Amino acid sequence: METRIKQSFICSDVNTYQVDTARPQYYVPQVGDVAIFEVLSIGKHTKMQSSARRNVSLMPGDRIMAAFGTRYATGQFEGYVPDTVQQEFHILGGGGTVGQVHSMHSKFHRVGPTCLQIVGYATDAAGEVINTKQLKAEQMHTFSGASASRTKVILSVGSSMDSGKTTSAAYLVHGLKKQEKKVAYVKLTGTVYTKDADLAYDLGADISTDFSYFGYPSTYLCSETELLNLYESLIRLTLEKQPDYVVIEIADGIIQRETKMLMTNHRFMNTVDEVIFSAGDSLAAIQGIQTLEGWGITPTALCGMFTASPLLVKEVKGHSSVPVYNLEDLTGEGAKEVIARAQLRIAQ
Repeated sequence: METRIKQSFICSDVNTYQVDTARPQYYVPQVGDVAIFEVLSIGKHTKMQSSARRNVSLMPGDRIMAAFGTRYATGQFEGYVPDTVQQEFHILGGGGTVGQVHSMHSKFHRVGPTCLQIVGYATDAAGEVINTKQLKAEQMHTFSGASASRTKVILSVGSSMDSGKTTSAAYLVHGLKKQEKKVAYVKLTGTVYTKDADLAYDLGADISTDFSYFGYPSTYLCSETELLNLYESLIRLTLEKQPDYVVIEIADGIIQRETKMLMTNHRFMNTVDEVIFSAGDSLAAIQGIQTLEGWGITPTALCGMFTASPLLVKEVKGHSSVPVYNLEDLTGEGAKEVIARAQLRIAQ
């Protein structure tokens, strides 16, 4: 059977290439480097998001095109790009991020990661290894805050992975659209996979994008300068739709490296109009407020998984005056209150 190469989403811009099968014997990969891999065994990732944005099934013996990157996911994998020549790797993320797993959540101990063997590096006409970040480097903009000043920025953050911040962000997008506002959604950090951006688009966003647009397989271990430049570039990208609001989601919890780095950066936070905080339970909600206030940030709403429980909502309301919005609120009164606060700031 002829083996075709299944091209992952992060490699969507790789159109013309040769496969250098000798380079894996001596070359140490960098974040964003593109390579061809053979699937050795199927683990956690039974599918991969393709360049056509479709999830394709994987089988042992398949060949895939993917890019090297890192991953930080408390509920899944911690993974890195090795600093020595290696032949075997793992799929770290379904959008085509490949590296080597360093640790994993216990729920994956039995199945493990999907294992790969490198076949060769994808090279350009000059014989250089193709790098997804470098393909878009000329389109990046240096952070100034100018792009954010042309719209209103709402930041969606959470206590941890799976605290509900993506759903909160998407439902707020829907609520603002119901009020006839132009809305953009941006996922600023994370590991490439378009599920979150797709949800926001499905719920009405006029434009929905993430860090992978600029070739980042993930943002874990990015420098502060890179993160700020990504922010400027992604906001600028959304301005083509002239949004009234841009809802920005930052992955993982607020004490994760990149999230904390941004939220304690005054230049970044000075461009943010509102912060909504999602939490999984009542203690996470209350402690999250205290942590944010310690950084000089007062969230305008509490959202997330805990709002599904009336008892947890009652506990939180007994210890905080910050408004609590469930999903219905975010699409109704919560969105109206966001608009009212924005109008009040303009009036002042």
